[in-house]
Amino acid sequence: MFDDGIDLEAVRTDTPGARERIFLDSAGSSLPPEPVLRETISHLRRESEVGGYRAAAERADDLEKGYAVAANFLGCEPEEVAFTESATRSWLNAFTAVPLAEGDRVLISEAEYGSNAVAIYHRARLVGAQVDVIPSDSTGALDVGALRELLDERVKLVSLVHAPTNSGLVNPVREAVAVAHDAGALVLLDACQSAGQMRVRADEIGADLISVTGRKWLRGPRGTGVLVVRDGVELCPTQIDQHGATWRIPDSVELRSDARVHELWEFSVADRLGLIAALRYADEIGIDVIERAVRARAGALREGLTGIPRVRVHDIGAVRSGIVSFSVDGIGAEAVKDALRGKRITVSAAGAHGALLDMSRRGLTEFVRASPHYFVSPEQISSFLEAVSGLSPA
Repeated sequence: MFDDGIDLEAVRTDTPGARERIFLDSAGSSLPPEPVLRETISHLRRESEVGGYRAAAERADDLEKGYAVAANFLGCEPEEVAFTESATRSWLNAFTAVPLAEGDRVLISEAEYGSNAVAIYHRARLVGAQVDVIPSDSTGALDVGALRELLDERVKLVSLVHAPTNSGLVNPVREAVAVAHDAGALVLLDACQSAGQMRVRADEIGADLISVTGRKWLRGPRGTGVLVVRDGVELCPTQIDQHGATWRIPDSVELRSDARVHELWEFSVADRLGLIAALRYADEIGIDVIERAVRARAGALREGLTGIPRVRVHDIGAVRSGIVSFSVDGIGAEAVKDALRGKRITVSAAGAHGALLDMSRRGLTEFVRASPHYFVSPEQISSFLEAVSGLSPA
């Protein structure tokens, strides 16, 4: 048993799917607990009874309270919270609001996520900005010393990934943020793979902008995200509608002064209520307890996989997350995923496109990813390792 403070029986009772299969894909889209399901489904039912507008009006107070719930969890003020449709939407809304002009520079790490990199390189080409890559240190983490050397007055933005999609790495983001701020650069932190499995607080990390998803480690519904915009950050939002701005006279609009300027009027009320329930659920368990539990399970997976012949673990970094990436010699990543699915084990498989810089640097083209959340039992981890050890080339 893991001695981590998790009431395993209670969280597994709240997670029907965890009893039916070995679920190791919380880095993809996790299993929502019963309170999230109840909140989401009950609101959809209410919409079917009275229509979406009235159903939303009935939950207006709960929706408003959600900003304080998210702020408490993420270490910021309610006015610094915007709800969005995904982590990518949060990240893009923040990135496109950062002023960039010809000659400006953007710094990214080798762990940069594919969707972020596409947007960065495309916009840089459009405006004539320059993109530079921060090297990694000997452990594979972002090299803070190298970041310091790259910074100058032309750097307008440093894009950081807290925990990349393709390895167990956890980057030293707090140290990187401090160095970037010393040079006057803004910092946009992608916390898509960290929020919900480890402590992510704006008041501790110091990043100006933080993007979060609901569907992964937070165990919320798909189609949900959060954007944190710290007070005082000077941005120029481009993705706005009449929720984020007021049209008082024909030729002028007045933007909101809080983070909600980055929201759109239309959203799924059921999904947002589900996300708020997921944030409450995680907070009730306690993020420090969750972090210990996730790292213990991921550590057990790594240790076990390392001892299996023909299995190679690809995780890097001195500090590790709940993501475990590996490959099996002679069997493609998709084939491994499909073989495990046949044994009622859920993992994911991916190619290099999600983290091209890091994958290319290490000569990797694909990987299998196992990402155990706190509801995974010790017996399930043993069964997973047994299943992997029994895989053989076709």
